Amino acid sequence: MSEFMSGLKRTHYCGTLRQEHVGKEVVVCGWVQRQRDLGQLIFVDLRDRTGILQLAFGDTTDRQIFEKAAAVRAEYVLAVRGIVRERSAKNAELPTGDVEIEVLELRILAKAETPPFEIVENSNVKEELRLKYRYLDLRRPDMQDKIIQRHKIVKIARDYFDDNDFLEIETPVLIKSTPEGARDYLVPSRVFPGNFFALPQSPQQYKQLLMLSGFDRYMQVARCFRDEDLRADRQPEFTQIDLEMSFVEPEDVMAIGEGFVRDVYKRLQNIDVPAPFQRMTWHEAMERFGSDKPDLRFGLELINLSDALKDTEFRVFAGALLAGGSVRGINLKGKADELSRKEIDKLTETLKAYGAQGLAWTRLTSNGESSSYEKFLSEQEAAAVRTALGAETGDVLLLVASPKNSVVFASLGALRCELAKRFGMIDDSKPCLLWVTDFPLFEYDEEEDRYVAMHHPFTAPREEDLDKLTTDPGSVCAKAYDLVLNGNELGGGSIRINSPEVQRQMFEALGFTPEQAQQRFGFLIDAFRYGAPPHGGMAFGLDRLVMLMLGCDSIRDVIAFPKVANSSELMSNAPDVVDAKQLTELGLSIVAAAAGNND
Repeated sequence: MSEFMSGLKRTHYCGTLRQEHVGKEVVVCGWVQRQRDLGQLIFVDLRDRTGILQLAFGDTTDRQIFEKAAAVRAEYVLAVRGIVRERSAKNAELPTGDVEIEVLELRILAKAETPPFEIVENSNVKEELRLKYRYLDLRRPDMQDKIIQRHKIVKIARDYFDDNDFLEIETPVLIKSTPEGARDYLVPSRVFPGNFFALPQSPQQYKQLLMLSGFDRYMQVARCFRDEDLRADRQPEFTQIDLEMSFVEPEDVMAIGEGFVRDVYKRLQNIDVPAPFQRMTWHEAMERFGSDKPDLRFGLELINLSDALKDTEFRVFAGALLAGGSVRGINLKGKADELSRKEIDKLTETLKAYGAQGLAWTRLTSNGESSSYEKFLSEQEAAAVRTALGAETGDVLLLVASPKNSVVFASLGALRCELAKRFGMIDDSKPCLLWVTDFPLFEYDEEEDRYVAMHHPFTAPREEDLDKLTTDPGSVCAKAYDLVLNGNELGGGSIRINSPEVQRQMFEALGFTPEQAQQRFGFLIDAFRYGAPPHGGMAFGLDRLVMLMLGCDSIRDVIAFPKVANSSELMSNAPDVVDAKQLTELGLSIVAAAAGNND
């Protein structure tokens, strides 16, 4: 039978006891890491979130307590009263390795079955099993450290923004659905049958209304929800460090964002990040690196070969150029002897996921040359390609051609990152931070056959592009900026539209009728009639920031109870069916999906 804490009060955490505590009576609590029964001596390693402490039971121990210690097993929950003493056999690998507890009182607060995996650091256990028993996984010291570091980053954020005169203001979680962007999670209303709330994809509209309300500096550690396909760095529910400012230009917002990131690195890892951060336009980032979140820790820049091949008769290249696309390439310097033809074929298959039909190559090995495409080119064209790429003996030239520049960029952007990882070209010694600016305001959605907002419909266009907003939306640039850390988007934002007329033109460019715009965003449109200050802001992805700072491979490693790729939670089996009574109260019924329809 379990015992109780009655009369005992924890005085210290296990991992805090040191040599200076020798001779003191203490009370510690935690879980049994392991028990070692040596006959006349028993040692128990007790673990809490601060570390591991050795408990000692020997000749001087009360017999009843000694026998109780002999019965404890891994993950039993204990409360212990005893005297701190110096260890005879010290353990240099433990911060508490100089001391131990001579136990005077032992209470078994809870017994435990043998867990499905050992509770140790860096456990080589399948993620599926870890997530099914997440409460056990979270007992592991490395997992606990990640959650503790996450807490520290949140505290730094709150302190930093408070020091810079921001007010933390909560915005609603049950809001109006405004389907523009990712899918909303909908919440049916019992009080208003047939009507639905949505969970916020971001606090965007409410923080803009706060600016209109006169709260000129807002921040929030905000929960957000998006019903979208997941990746290693995405979750259906996530946390943003959200901010908005009035009477500002992009430089003001970026300066505040830089200050926050620098503060986090300094206080958490004692790293001085130089400022200002590097800047690069969206156009330059795409042209040089094939990505709007380029990793600048290595080279492998893209080279546009279209001019060198403008008159080529090679069908693959000529077809791409004729359709308005491009031919671009990268030079993998000095790796021709290390990148085999077979490995190139594997890379070709990988690039098909990005829409590329193939990967053209030339290998300039020390033992000879080979190429998949040069025989189809004239000598002048082949030489021009080599010159443009700066080719030398030992190099591998890798080319992609497509009628769609987006395919060329995506393919080569992914390829350069893959090659950099494979050949150890990435400098991990310091963080590489970059602002990407001047994004296109719109992107064309071929499925919907219309322009959609690249960020959201409240992003302001550059003043010099205002006259093109409704006549040539594809050429309009936004006053938008993304912060990139080591090739990952860390956060992003923009200056917002504060003019009712410009906002009307924005909705028109997006294909909304005035009635549709009013129905979806009427409360914001109406508010703008009463004087909206110039304003802008951004949001940092907290989960991603923690993941990147701690060097984790998956965002799931820094979230206490994450979802898996299909948005379910393995531990609780959510989502799950609900009682028919609940559906009736909501005026809902379940309609079986047609066979083969997963939409």
